[in-house]
Amino acid sequence: MDPVRFSQQLAFITEIDKLKQVLRQSWLVDASRQETDAEHSWHIAVMALLFKEYANVKSVDLFKVVQMLLIHDIVEIDAGDTFIYDKWQNEDKEVREQEAAQRLFGLLPQDQEHEFQQLWEEFEAQASPEAKFARALDSLQPLILAYMNGGCSWQTHGIHRSQVIDSKQHMDDGSSELWQKTQQLLQQAVEKGILED
Repeated sequence: MDPVRFSQQLAFITEIDKLKQVLRQSWLVDASRQETDAEHSWHIAVMALLFKEYANVKSVDLFKVVQMLLIHDIVEIDAGDTFIYDKWQNEDKEVREQEAAQRLFGLLPQDQEHEFQQLWEEFEAQASPEAKFARALDSLQPLILAYMNGGCSWQTHGIHRSQVIDSKQHMDDGSSELWQKTQQLLQQAVEKGILED
C-alpha cells in the first residue's frame, strides 16, 4: 500500500462526510425534515438498481450510472444545493460547481481525480446514455418524495405543474417510461390538490 495514496483517499473520504450536512429542498416521505445530499445520493443509487429495466438504452452500464449518482452531488459540499426553481441561484451554479469539483476531486490521487472529474463532467454534459439515465433518476427522486409527502416543497415554494414539467422533461432522454409515469404522478398530484395546475 502506498501511504501517500492512502492518505489522499482518506482525506477525500473524510471531506465527503460533509455531504451528510448539506440540506436539500426535498422533504422526506413522512415530511418530518428535509433530506440531505448523502441520503439523496444513496436513494437514487438504489433506484438505479431497481429501475434499470426502464432505461431507454437497455445495455446501459449500470455500474457507471451508480458511480455518477454517488459522486455528482459531492460538489454541493462547497457549492451548496441549488434549488432547481431558483433562477437567481442557478445563474452562477455552473461556476460554483466547477470550482468545487476541482477542489474536492483534487484531494484524490491523480488517477482517481481524473476518473471522478470525467464522470462528473459526463453527467453534467449529459454526454452518454448512462448520464441521461442517471439524470432521469436524479430528477425523479425528489418528485416521488414530494408526491408521497403531500407536496411539501411544491407548496412551500408555490410551484406549479408547468414548472415541474419544464424542469423534468429531460427525463425522456434517459427513460421515456419513467417520464410517462412522472406525468401521470403530476396529474394525480394536481387532482389531489398537492400541486397547483
